[in-house]
Amino acid sequence: MKAVRVIPGADGGRLEVQDIPVPSPGPDEVLVRVFASGINFGEIKYMREHRAGDPMTPGVEFAGEVVRVGEQVSGWREGDRVMGHGRGCHAQYVVAAPLALMPVPEDVSWIDAAAFPNVFITAHDALITNGELKAGQSVFINGASGGVGMAAIMIAAALGASPVIASSRSAAKLDRLAGFGVDAGINASRDSQVEAIMAATGKRGVDVIIDTIGGTVFEDHIKSLAVKGRLVNLARLGGASTAQVDINLLWLNRLKLIGATFRTRSEQERLDCVQACARDLLPFFREGKLRLPIDRTFPMDSIADAYAYIASGQHMGKIVLIAD
Repeated sequence: MKAVRVIPGADGGRLEVQDIPVPSPGPDEVLVRVFASGINFGEIKYMREHRAGDPMTPGVEFAGEVVRVGEQVSGWREGDRVMGHGRGCHAQYVVAAPLALMPVPEDVSWIDAAAFPNVFITAHDALITNGELKAGQSVFINGASGGVGMAAIMIAAALGASPVIASSRSAAKLDRLAGFGVDAGINASRDSQVEAIMAATGKRGVDVIIDTIGGTVFEDHIKSLAVKGRLVNLARLGGASTAQVDINLLWLNRLKLIGATFRTRSEQERLDCVQACARDLLPFFREGKLRLPIDRTFPMDSIADAYAYIASGQHMGKIVLIAD
């Protein structure tokens, strides 16, 4: 089968498309013929850090058809249309745990299905499991034009959050985000986050913040939260990994500061996240309410161009790799 491979090097990994053996599923695994797989910024980070060890196949999400099931597997059979979360997904075949799979309706394209798992599982875990968002509560999402940010916006809107506030450095992207459920947009290149959030919430502050920027905006986040507010940090795209915190605000407003990542989760914790997302969000997905816009698709042989494009930050929505 064809697969994208990251070849380690002293200055970081480099990409090649190679022909490697089709993996064999174990007794409790499923083999899927992949037709499309989503590309995420995290994969670029892993490539840059891959300086030693064996070549690896990147990719954490896919959509395709079940071609073989292990003898201990129940619930899936050959021919089932599935999307899932896993490892080594930028390939024509992938082995996955049964609980990492979700059904794909007949009227949903492979491209749309491949754009769902990673960002919606991540956003659901941040917003619902960790952020404890309830209908009628307010939420602020920064870096909102990326895949996880847009997924969080759409989940919040679908579940009845109000107001849904989002920020971006691009006025054009903010205009587009309004069509996906944003009630108030903040231009991060010129607006005061704290003032804008207080204006949008009647000076109350927001109940939940989903943060992908990190240290450079941490102090403003603390000032932007309502009493009993929750700050969930997913990434540090702003570069800074340290920040100061006003302990008085933390104490007086009874705030929760939460970090969320898949890097330190056990396999069972990962599968629990997939199943929680499926339980809460698949009904909305089937209704067509949770579909990320597809910015661009790339054939597998153009994987280097795909990585360069996503690294440039020009996109809005999802980049998908076609695994033909």
